[in-house]
Amino acid sequence: MNNKIDSPKELIMVSIKCLVYNHEKFIRETLEGFIMQKTNFRFEAIVHDDASTDNTANIIREYAEKYPGIIKPIYEIENQYSKKDSSLSRIINEACTGKYIAMCEGDDYWTDPYKLQKQVDFLESHPDYVLCSHRYRKFYQNTLSFDNSILPRYFNKDFTFDLNYYILREDWVTQPLTCMYRASAFDYDYYMKFKNKKDLIFFYVLLKRGKGVLLNDCMGVYRIHEKGVWSGLSLKNQFISELQTTKSIYDVEHNFTAASMLKVFLQRNCNMFNSQIMKSELKLILSVWCIVVKYFKIEGIILIMHQLHLKIKLQKLWNKIVSIGKR
Repeated sequence: MNNKIDSPKELIMVSIKCLVYNHEKFIRETLEGFIMQKTNFRFEAIVHDDASTDNTANIIREYAEKYPGIIKPIYEIENQYSKKDSSLSRIINEACTGKYIAMCEGDDYWTDPYKLQKQVDFLESHPDYVLCSHRYRKFYQNTLSFDNSILPRYFNKDFTFDLNYYILREDWVTQPLTCMYRASAFDYDYYMKFKNKKDLIFFYVLLKRGKGVLLNDCMGVYRIHEKGVWSGLSLKNQFISELQTTKSIYDVEHNFTAASMLKVFLQRNCNMFNSQIMKSELKLILSVWCIVVKYFKIEGIILIMHQLHLKIKLQKLWNKIVSIGKR
């Protein structure tokens, strides 16, 4: 099976969205993962170079000339991501024509030549699913080594998930590198209502339209490096970014589901609440606490006490009082 690049009139089944910026060290591996795909349908790779300042654009141009039926480049002369006005998302979405959309950024790569075929086969035979994901490995660029685990952990067979599971997740069951979704299932106008356009928002919007599946196959590699949009952030900044993103869902929805996402986030990150974060993000944290208390009452108060370590202090004080009373 090969991509039918000799049948230009045949409809594109899959569009690959590939966002690239200063990825000259990694982009060849990414593009090779695209062109090695063996399918019984046509697919295209929309490779969007966001005004890279290194040699990335020239490498993309080389592949576009060699594989014009697959690699469809967009070269920006002005960086769109820095505008923070959703122009980057709009440009690449408008360029995609496929029934299904796969995603892979220019510093990650695919390892299975049948990845696209497996995901399309599943979605074609399961019309009630809106997305199909798969497992992956992490690669640490600074040590040139792989993580020992295949992610997400805790799975050894195909797994169906929905919005409720996504809210309560202990591990990411889908991310851009692994996701293929139905273009018709994504409500772009609804997505644009959210101030924050992070991955969490994207999958929240998508899973409101249906369920997803995690295939047990490991078919990609997520690269950790110091200039990664997410992996390059400190743990503190990752925490703040995800809290802001989760709060932005509540700012649009104002419902129990969105409040539950905030509560779950706080439960998973109790150890991150220190004096430094409290000082820098006090307004954000106080607003989140108010929401949690509004919806969860005493349970919310106890959760906040955990984060302030007040419960432990009060327990110690109570134990001391009891001890004195027994003397």
